[in-house]
Amino acid sequence: MRLRALLETDALGLRLLGGADELDRTVRGVMTTDLRDPSRYLSGGELVLTGLAWRRDAEESEPFVRILAGAGVAGLAAGEAELAGIPDDLIEACVRHRMPLFAVHESVAFATVTEHVVRQVSGERAGDLAAVVDRHRRLMTSGPAGGGPEVVLDLLGSDLDLRAWVLSPTGRRIAGAAEALPPARAAALAGEQLAAVRAGRRGPHRTAVDSTVYSLFPVAVADQGVRDAGDVRERALCDWLLAVEADAADWPAERLDLLQGVAQLIAVERERRDASRTVRRRLAEEILELVQAGAAAAEIDARLRVAAPVLLPGAATAPLWQLVVARVDWTRGETGAGSAPGETVADGAVARSLLEEILISPAGTDAGTSTGTGVGAGGEYDRIAVARDGDEAIALVPLPVVTRAPEAAGATGVDGAAEAGTETPAADRAPEAAAGVQADALLAAVQAPLARGLADDGRLTLGVSAAVQSAEGLRGALEEARHARRVAAARPGRVCAAGHHELASHVLLLPFVPDDVRRAFTARLLDPLRAYDRRHRAELIPTLEAFLDCDGSWTRCAARLHLHVNTLRYRVGRIEQLTGRDLSRLEDKLDFFLALRMV
Repeated sequence: MRLRALLETDALGLRLLGGADELDRTVRGVMTTDLRDPSRYLSGGELVLTGLAWRRDAEESEPFVRILAGAGVAGLAAGEAELAGIPDDLIEACVRHRMPLFAVHESVAFATVTEHVVRQVSGERAGDLAAVVDRHRRLMTSGPAGGGPEVVLDLLGSDLDLRAWVLSPTGRRIAGAAEALPPARAAALAGEQLAAVRAGRRGPHRTAVDSTVYSLFPVAVADQGVRDAGDVRERALCDWLLAVEADAADWPAERLDLLQGVAQLIAVERERRDASRTVRRRLAEEILELVQAGAAAAEIDARLRVAAPVLLPGAATAPLWQLVVARVDWTRGETGAGSAPGETVADGAVARSLLEEILISPAGTDAGTSTGTGVGAGGEYDRIAVARDGDEAIALVPLPVVTRAPEAAGATGVDGAAEAGTETPAADRAPEAAAGVQADALLAAVQAPLARGLADDGRLTLGVSAAVQSAEGLRGALEEARHARRVAAARPGRVCAAGHHELASHVLLLPFVPDDVRRAFTARLLDPLRAYDRRHRAELIPTLEAFLDCDGSWTRCAARLHLHVNTLRYRVGRIEQLTGRDLSRLEDKLDFFLALRMV
């Protein structure tokens, strides 16, 4: 803003005492001081406000004004309250140094002048920056020039002192301020945005996390191939957000328009990155079509050799492969096309979009670092290929091969003697995958924010296979990942995941037993014991649980229950009498174990 605009604002009530020829100077900020030498705090272009408390006699006006002029101050505004007017020596010093001087009436608070200047300067900066943003957006739309959203977010920091980050629905940092945003806070912001969108609130959304206020702007992309733009549930799970460390509630319209423009620019970058996934999606679709069609292993291996350098550039050896299956289910709240109220409807497109997101870096770390999933280092968008297969999304994840280090000098030979300098041949070393996707880490990283986007009518279930080396193992890995996902679906919660290592226990089969069979089985074995406990307070059920937990050990079980062994034997005998089972037999022990787990 110009100094002249201060005189044109009646609410400020300023009087010009000198410097009428300098009123076209630009004001870039405002500073209030009563220091005799405030030069260390001046950078040029300020309107300096002073109450004249620094002035003890007339000789002090000259050096004070000389310091201001040397620092490039735009103008000086002096309050009349302290000295009941502006002294002539100050007016004369300002004339000598060509420093515009204003008198501030005692009824006008310095805070009023400061707020006015800050608002005007901020609005003008926002307008200038908006032009930069618009030009940057046109560059990005027309081609790869422009430098991406990082450039504009840097401008927000340097010109408007706004720290901002672009975050994914899981809280992953995509771009933004150099200052680290803690992963837990980023996930909380993502969750707040998802909850606000699901509630139908218009952006920007204001929220406070750890006593810091943020304004959240949605970054929406109208991509019908990814989601139905008319379904707010799908948009919530797929759109990025722009998180600004500031309260937008009191912002002028110019600044709000600027941030909306920044969000639109980031949406252009999002569309560009989504388009880059097309080739990888097609690779995954071709490979999975061959696997499910029962194609020859040689044909599948040929496609894997094509996919490997695309997904894992620079790998010296063929990677191992891991499969991750995801499914998103929505509960219809009202009758729709081909669906009844309460019916569960799967959404393969959203599952694919989410799977592409959460396998990049769900813990909020930057690309190129090890992530919470266990997926190792690599480019942000060149590590996975995700196909949509009906209601499911299936990710093909390449894992770099790590061979066991050769034995150090002095390895033991066949006769037990040390063989200095020997090394295990490469062909004999067992291939090992670099840390792959781990279901528990995957769940921990994305559960909190995504659960808020799924709200009370959506579920995301994930299944993770073991790493396999060739086409022969890929078919089994697919079935393994799908079965793990079904196990996850049998668990409570909005976001659930299961891994291959969990499939080795028979306990995991229990959720797939029909409810009527479960009820009949448990009733036949346990109802007699429950009835006896109600009548006699005999605690047969707790005794049975403890006996099985102690693997049938009489002494350990008696010690746990604080009973004499003879008392324990009496109770176990009563259990066998009531049920007709023999707890010394493995089959009967297993039946009781399963019945207790089905309760």
